[in-house]
Amino acid sequence: MALSVYLLCAAASLLCAILLWRGYRASRAALLFWASLCFFGLAITNSLLVVDLAVFVQIDLSLWRLASTLTSLALLLYGLIFETQP
Repeated sequence: MALSVYLLCAAASLLCAILLWRGYRASRAALLFWASLCFFGLAITNSLLVVDLAVFVQIDLSLWRLASTLTSLALLLYGLIFETQP
């Protein structure tokens, strides 16, 4: 049951990233670019969660998950702060 929830979260964030990327390619709005990068990073984070908790690898991937999340949110924060100024 938990594996299916983890996989659905990874698929949902990947789908959001793809849709944001398509929106960026159509409109060239900079905020869509940064949001799509953020969601690609969150998809990587969710994929690492699947590997870490569901596949039972002997390696602890929690530091990699946190680093991926921090990088993703930093990209979105950068886009919100610097790309929306006139």
